[in-house]
Amino acid sequence: MSTTRILEVRRNVLNKNDELAHALRARFSAAGLLAMNWTSSPGTGKTELLELTLRRLREAGKHPAALVGDLETDNDARRLARSGAPVRQIQTHSFCHLEANMVEQHLEGWDLPALDFLFIENVGNLVCPSSWDLGERLRVVLMSVTEGEDKPLKYPKLFNTADVAVLTKMDLAQAVEFDRDLALQNILAVRPGIPVFETSAKRGWGLDAWLSYLHQQLAQCQGAHTQDQGAAHTPFS
Repeated sequence: MSTTRILEVRRNVLNKNDELAHALRARFSAAGLLAMNWTSSPGTGKTELLELTLRRLREAGKHPAALVGDLETDNDARRLARSGAPVRQIQTHSFCHLEANMVEQHLEGWDLPALDFLFIENVGNLVCPSSWDLGERLRVVLMSVTEGEDKPLKYPKLFNTADVAVLTKMDLAQAVEFDRDLALQNILAVRPGIPVFETSAKRGWGLDAWLSYLHQQLAQCQGAHTQDQGAAHTPFS
């Protein structure tokens, strides 16, 4: 297969994915549901942070759910289910990322308007997920202090397409000699103005600020949903 042919096939696949992602985004919006795509490298601690986030949101009276992408096993789904939130595992097998059709297939049977949040935990990978829209309202990129401060510079596309960044395992920062200022400088150099949250799921650090941000984003999402409903029912003058 020629290089030109490979590019055409890839473009067609991405176009189909984008069309389905657009439909999913409209579906989430109509349900007043805040959908988020969580991306990171393996071992960043996103499952631990997500479990705690799900539990805290439920304690606050919200209704979150999660889809979890991984090549094999349902380990993460079983772990997240301890939060009491509905969780489904997506096994991608040979795929290094989630795609919109995978998300759509695993929504079957869920009452989306009854949910407030949908967390989509992508496969641990800093390259492939950046090209695939899942219909999310927010793309979250997570980076642990153990990975080094230059991750945003090495993988600029993922950070540049993110809406919010989360630094994880901040309780280990001193032990691994993490340069916080340099890390923030690198993140903002790639994605100026992006909100950055510094967290430790083990210690509970930064969770209040992170959860407050999620509540604010949900309010904006549901506010837009209410406006859309009002516009749809406004009679012609």
